[in-house]
Amino acid sequence: MIHHIELNVSNLERTRTFYDYLLPLLGYHFFQEWTEGFSYRKGKEYIVFVQTQPEFLEVDYHRKAAGLNHIAFHAASSFEVDAITEKMRQSGVSILYQDRHPYAGGSETYAVFMEDPDRLKIEVAVSESGG
Repeated sequence: MIHHIELNVSNLERTRTFYDYLLPLLGYHFFQEWTEGFSYRKGKEYIVFVQTQPEFLEVDYHRKAAGLNHIAFHAASSFEVDAITEKMRQSGVSILYQDRHPYAGGSETYAVFMEDPDRLKIEVAVSESGG
């Protein structure tokens, strides 16, 4: 079990708008807020978002460089994936891999893929093989 994940972000306000919409759909609730960040919690796990300091904003994040590629969240069912897909589309978020959606992750994984404001890939998936 993960205790927490902390992400440095380029624009705290844009990031907050994205995750304020997505995370409650996944059962997370708003947890903490301070001048440079905020967090969401689900059970004992939480995700922290912190504004990147100006001197480190020069280099953009890219998921194909060394480091974090993406974060995948469990969905309860394909119906939940579909509902999240539609709600995120309605909020203006582009869905990745539309030509292969909802099986872009393979034939046994029903998922939606999107990018957060810093282009971190976010996946919401349910394994249809039960794993």
